[in-house]
Amino acid sequence: MKILALDTALNACSVALMENTEILLERSEPRARGHAEKLLPMVRDMMTECQIDFAQLNGIAVSVGPGTFTGLRIGLSAARGMALAAGIPALGITTLEALAASVSADQHQTRPVTIAIDARRQEVYLQSFDPQTLATSPVPLAPARAVPIKNVTDFLPKEPFVLLGSGAGLLQEAGMLRALSFEILDLPENPAASRLGRIAALRGFETATEPPAPLYLRSPDAKLPGGIDPFKGKE
Repeated sequence: MKILALDTALNACSVALMENTEILLERSEPRARGHAEKLLPMVRDMMTECQIDFAQLNGIAVSVGPGTFTGLRIGLSAARGMALAAGIPALGITTLEALAASVSADQHQTRPVTIAIDARRQEVYLQSFDPQTLATSPVPLAPARAVPIKNVTDFLPKEPFVLLGSGAGLLQEAGMLRALSFEILDLPENPAASRLGRIAALRGFETATEPPAPLYLRSPDAKLPGGIDPFKGKE
């Protein structure tokens, strides 16, 4: 099974080509903006290098957020357009799942894995995962939420846990972790497209019953004129 995986949800543009769970080629570039100019040329160049065309793909995996309003739309629009043109499914995977899947067994040591992403406005996007499931398809221990930093201890595991993501340092600096047993992992803050591809390979594209749509945990900072969301219709 050949998979194209895309991530533009946060501060990178990441693309991977996969053969089942194996990486054929992966490229990632730090990028807070300008994903639109980079994404499609990166896809084209990688597919040319691997001598793979869209007719050979079995599916496309794409990050659905939480993330930046513009970044999410670029990746989702590209994935949905390419999937429609090629007649293949597109599967949405959250940035929280992809980051959790980057934690190895040696790193979590059976402790819950909590992802905290800087959501600005003094909030973090937060979700914890069962460490026993990370090698296959991450299973959440609680719903994904946008949580005010001042209230975050109400939503963190009570037992020892590991923490990663762009919001981890914010929580530590705010003194919200003092009474807790935790370890902050020094791992990339942006999802790797290959993690999305691996989850998609193990989860299966038969679960992609609907086109992927952005995961919003709060209202977007920016809105299109008239409040129209091209993925969800009028608000």
